[in-house]
Amino acid sequence: MILHTLNAAPSSAAFEDCLSVARSGDAIVLMGDGVYAALSGTRAWEELQSKGAELYLLNSDALALGVMQPTEGGNWIDMDGFVALTERFPRQQAWY
Repeated sequence: MILHTLNAAPSSAAFEDCLSVARSGDAIVLMGDGVYAALSGTRAWEELQSKGAELYLLNSDALALGVMQPTEGGNWIDMDGFVALTERFPRQQAWY
């Protein structure tokens, strides 16, 4: 079980690399430019959902970048929620 922090736009190689290793049982936190992947109806969001990992959006980043609507299948978290995930997942991988 790995906590993936995805801070890369859907068009980046880092985004594709994250998708290639994420599995069911993992969690993916979208932050920074990664929140653009949470736009409903996009190929990026469908690919993320197909991984079976838990999906989270860091609400401060999503709101700052104009991703205002919660996407179905994604969970909004604040910094306290992010810290809780880091405690739950001892292994972490950052994607930039």
